[in-house]
Amino acid sequence: MSSQTREPTPAQPPPPRALSRFPGGTSLSHLCVYDWETADGLHGGSPHLHTLSTEAYVVTSGRGEVHTISAAGPARDDLVAGSLLWFTPGTVHRLINHDQLQMQVIMSNAGLPEAGDAVLTFPEEILADPQRYREAVALPAEGDDAVRAAAARTRRDLALTGYEQLLGRIESQGPEAMEHFHKLAVNLVRPRIGDWQQIWARTVEAETERTRSQLLALGAGDGAHLREAAVIRGQPRPEPRLWGMCGRLQTWTGADPASG
Repeated sequence: MSSQTREPTPAQPPPPRALSRFPGGTSLSHLCVYDWETADGLHGGSPHLHTLSTEAYVVTSGRGEVHTISAAGPARDDLVAGSLLWFTPGTVHRLINHDQLQMQVIMSNAGLPEAGDAVLTFPEEILADPQRYREAVALPAEGDDAVRAAAARTRRDLALTGYEQLLGRIESQGPEAMEHFHKLAVNLVRPRIGDWQQIWARTVEAETERTRSQLLALGAGDGAHLREAAVIRGQPRPEPRLWGMCGRLQTWTGADPASG
């Protein structure tokens, strides 16, 4: 889910979308899954995978399905209020909306999904050409909601075309087809790794180091960090919602507790 809008340039790290100080660089968003009809008569978003991040769905209302392709092969899971699913990097997932499907989405490695960690299932000739892929995945930086909606829907339809092709290759070639798709995904993201390492160091690594230091301090009988206890109140980012791969996204920002 969550390169949710347009891809940032490597020189400009994406703005934080997780609440400040959220443990482990984890991000949270609320997703209203697209109800746009698809060529196969269903409704939903763009199939894709993440190359580094684990993703979890906590369904809050509505009904739907998630179609996945993992090391175990293709699968389908029903989604209703209370459903919980998560999938590790490399799992292709496609959300289907039967009736007003909404969920909370939890992502590991906050900052990396927004920096291009997700790879959509475009047709192979696009996946094999980084420039064509960048053009196909990006949404317009300018324009009203109608313009951006049209671009998101075109992107979704292109990903579904590639998804059906991928399913066909898996049926005829077996696991080798998925391995080939993974290789194309790796080639697409490899030039970004240097930037991702910097983002990871500022978020996940920094929070992990904070916990390590606190563990050592507690073991030595030092609870000084407890004096920094604070409540951080998240504020929804202004409307309109983001145009994500799977639907409209609501994210939050956290105010610095020292600011009142």
